[in-house]
This record gives sequence, C-alpha cells and structure tokens, in this order.
Amino acid sequence: MEGCMSSMMGNDPIQLCEGLKQLKEEHPPLLDMLKGLLELSTDIEQEQSPAVFAELITKVKSFINVLDPHSQREEGVLFRMMEQYLGKGTGPIAVMEYEHDQAKSFIGSFLENAKQAEQMKEAEMIVNAGLIKNAYYTLVEHFAKEEKILFPMAENMLSDEEKLDLLKRINGI
Repeated sequence: MEGCMSSMMGNDPIQLCEGLKQLKEEHPPLLDMLKGLLELSTDIEQEQSPAVFAELITKVKSFINVLDPHSQREEGVLFRMMEQYLGKGTGPIAVMEYEHDQAKSFIGSFLENAKQAEQMKEAEMIVNAGLIKNAYYTLVEHFAKEEKILFPMAENMLSDEEKLDLLKRINGI
C-alpha cells in the first residue's frame, strides 16, 4: 500500500497526459510575470515611486488577464473532475481552491485600492505592494504543490477517457 500512496502523491517520475501537461506548461510564463511583479513591489518598498506603482498596476492587470483563464481551467475542469474521487470541501482540492481564493483576494484588494493611486501616500503604496508580494509567495508555493502533488495525483487517478475530456474541456476555455 505504501508504494501505491507514494506513486499517487507524485514521488516517482511520471508522464503527464496532454491536458495536465498543458496546465503545467502554463506555470512558467505566469511565474515569469510574478517575478516581475515581485521586483516592482520591492522597488516600491525602496523608492515609493508613483511611476513604479503605476507600472505595477499595469502589470498586475496584465497578469490577472493571463491568470484568470488558467484558474478557470483548473477550478472549473480539473478540480471538479478530481472531486469525484477525493470528495468536496476537504482534502487537496479544498486546499488548492483556498490558495486560489487567497491569491485572488490579495490581487483584488490591490486593484481596488489602486483606483485611488493618485491620492496614495508612500506608506500606502508600500502596503499595497505588499499585497502583490503576498500573492507572489502564495502562487509560487501553490504552483509547486500542483506540479509535485496534484498533477501526478490526477494522472494516476483519472481514466484515459477522463484525460481526453480534460484536454477537450480546458481547450474550450
């Protein structure tokens, strides 16, 4: 039984199906964008520059436009398929959805506050840049969990027919 669990948890090298591979391959561009957001957020903490804050706002909006469809593919398709095996409301899917919600909350608060960017004091810029740093740390850790645990688990769990359905459905988003 121990061997089965370690295989299901992704400890062994595993070949992902096309749909899971696609979801995994969406992570590096998102991580690159996140790295840029972290750098801008750090610059704001050091300089409190309104120009850099304006650039951060623009890049956060671009990021969310790429993140949202990726999240929809995971939440609306993969997570729902895995819930059939793992249950709803607890376990790995609940954790993954909580982390999605947490990152979106940080970003959403930042974007809401950014509507008042012209009136922001330096300290407020720093606090809001901190929201983006929180989103960065949440998503970097989250993507790693998906790649090391969730995707291999799904590969072992889903039938061949479900894997084809996964690919078809995520390509529809």
